[in-house]
Amino acid sequence: MAHTLLLRMPATGSDETEWLLMDEAGERAGPRQRGPLSLATAIAQQHRLVVLVPATDVMLTEPELPPGSGAKLARAVPFALEEWVTDDIDTLHFAVGRRGAHNTTAVAVVAKGLMDEWQARLQAAGLHAAALYADASLLPQNPGQCVLWLEGDRLSVRRASGSVLTVEITPIEEALTVAGVITEPGAASFDETRQPQAPDSALLYCTPEDWARVQNDFDRLHERFASLKVQLLPEGPLLWFGRELPRTDAINLLQGGYVAAETHGSQWRRWRVAALLAVALLGTHLAAESFDLYRINKQSAQLQTSIQQIFSQAMPGAPLRDPRRQIQARLEQIHGGSAGPQHFLKALHGLAGAVAGRAHISVDALSYRDATLDLKITASGVDELAQLSQRISKEGLSADLQSSNPVANGVEGRMQIHESRARRP
Repeated sequence: MAHTLLLRMPATGSDETEWLLMDEAGERAGPRQRGPLSLATAIAQQHRLVVLVPATDVMLTEPELPPGSGAKLARAVPFALEEWVTDDIDTLHFAVGRRGAHNTTAVAVVAKGLMDEWQARLQAAGLHAAALYADASLLPQNPGQCVLWLEGDRLSVRRASGSVLTVEITPIEEALTVAGVITEPGAASFDETRQPQAPDSALLYCTPEDWARVQNDFDRLHERFASLKVQLLPEGPLLWFGRELPRTDAINLLQGGYVAAETHGSQWRRWRVAALLAVALLGTHLAAESFDLYRINKQSAQLQTSIQQIFSQAMPGAPLRDPRRQIQARLEQIHGGSAGPQHFLKALHGLAGAVAGRAHISVDALSYRDATLDLKITASGVDELAQLSQRISKEGLSADLQSSNPVANGVEGRMQIHESRARRP
């Protein structure tokens, strides 16, 4: 779960501050801590940092602005508010928020000098804020009621309409009057046609210490509210503000030249899960590839051994250089020097025709080699062997009687049959 470190900027001249770790639902994820900024650095490196600055240093307003958005609207805002501010607009920083329902746009104005000072103090402590809000802009909106937040001499008000105002005036009656929460008794309106303002219902938030200090004042002013409820904050406002973070529409002051720059650490936190998964996937891929390479090399070695064995059997004594080409050349040599099976069949066919119907001639043995059919034949006499040779010659073959020997039942002769054009010398 993503956590946010909510930190209040210390007052000018002080380094003492407070911070609280919040989860994404707006609930505390750790104790509220106090101390110098540097003590928050270690925990801030691991979480998103949101910084609250005093609303007394920020003017929150909702003027009517010309149509537009983005950079175009940002350029128009300073000139649209030029009559609303007393300082030179070049010395002010303008941050633009949401556009309201009545053609108004939320704008926050703060001195550039203060922005630079806040940024410098954070950077000096090794802190890098993802968002910078005016603290009062996190006041919750309550339809039908004014939400008041009192801290010391500072009073912040969020009207039911959503507008926020902060004043730093004492006594409390004067602060409420300036903020427009109550009116002075018997005050007449400059516009006689305007109806008198009805009293507001108010919900006051403050610490027990602040309430003890102003309770008598509010008891005396109670009749000038339609209703007044008090909610005490024993641990201060930080947890209360943190609960508003998930749904706030507050203006982030880090705009324009103050856009939050992500550090290497924050980038790593955002992408570390994806990076670790990518590394694991890469490791798995490399392991699989290494195993495949090992298996292929092993199979290649086995195949090489088999090739050597088969080559030595097929071509004994021949040196192994390119076995495929060597065996292919040997096969071509064999096929080129052989008359082929058709010659054997032709010689056998001629012999069969010559001996057909001759009971006195028998073929005792035959063999075929180099386009020549060698025969061992028994006949009644030498004349019968000569006539057999002539009959074979009529089949387009040549028959050479190699020898003849007398035997008990006639003559045994040896004869070779081959084609006339392939006849051997």
